[in-house]
Amino acid sequence: MGLMDFIKGELIEIIEWTDDSRDTLSYRWPDDDKEIKRGAQLIVRESQQVQFVYLGQFGDLFTPGKHELVTDNIPILSTLKGWKYGFETPFKADVYFLNTRLFTGNKWGTSNPVMMRDNDFGIVRVRAFGTFDFKIVQPQIFLKEVAGSDQHFRLDEFGDTMRSRIVSLFSEALAQAKIPVLDVAMRYTEVGNALLPLLNAVTVGKYGIEFATFVLENVSVPPEVEQAIDKRSSMAAVGNLNDYVKFQVAQGMAQPGGGGPGGFAAEMAIGMQMAQQMMQQQQAAPPPLPAAASAAATPELLSPADAAKVLGVSEADVLATIEGGDLKGKKIGSTWRITRKALDEFLAS
Repeated sequence: MGLMDFIKGELIEIIEWTDDSRDTLSYRWPDDDKEIKRGAQLIVRESQQVQFVYLGQFGDLFTPGKHELVTDNIPILSTLKGWKYGFETPFKADVYFLNTRLFTGNKWGTSNPVMMRDNDFGIVRVRAFGTFDFKIVQPQIFLKEVAGSDQHFRLDEFGDTMRSRIVSLFSEALAQAKIPVLDVAMRYTEVGNALLPLLNAVTVGKYGIEFATFVLENVSVPPEVEQAIDKRSSMAAVGNLNDYVKFQVAQGMAQPGGGGPGGFAAEMAIGMQMAQQMMQQQQAAPPPLPAAASAAATPELLSPADAAKVLGVSEADVLATIEGGDLKGKKIGSTWRITRKALDEFLAS
């Protein structure tokens, strides 16, 4: 073997990589400590991009196709190398192949509950998991922030690296979107679609990846929140609280002895109706009791708890009825008060 044959054997003439693993994200091409000759052929296949790195600095990026490595094709590298008169001598550089196809069915999930603020329930702990599809869209950012100088960066390494970051992004996007817990726990598809652009706004610029889909498969909340969700759903099924109370009264009257909350509500309603009839019959009644005695015998202002006992429902139901405008109430400070008159009118409606 002559000297020229030996030198030729030590130079790289063709650079290409065929991915048969299906789980490789980036691959640093092994140069075996050889130099790249002028005019060497770089072959970039579909769903690949090639990034040159010289002494830790990003050089030229190549898209799919066949490229001849001459001065005109590597202007950034020429500048980094300081070639005043162009690419004439062999050189060394790291060559990274990046797989730009869509990687589907990747799993994500919260190892610990995520804290989120909700208008209805306050601070709530949420657990969630699902899947996502992604692809590399910014090779330089991906190499710098995710893969690093790893020679063969695979999906399992990506999962280990990105899982906590994705959960953190999910938490931030959820807070930014201000989606109620009720919707998060019951409308997975819509929530996932709503979070997708918020997530991509961060991942593209920060990690060089873009989500094609972000799917919520399950969201779980603490038992007390589940009970509140169930209660809200039940009330939605019942409908107007006024009709609900009347239904309870009718049920109580139909039961022997009027037992249960419905019976109690029925007894109270009948008592209120009898009192109204007595008041109508005594329009020319004797002078009323002094104000102090009257207030002690029949308080004019009832708390939501007192009204709830009269109606046979929960205090939360009474507050919801007040806020809905079906039951008239007066807010004194931070507390609601209901007059006897308002309660009578509600029962009579």
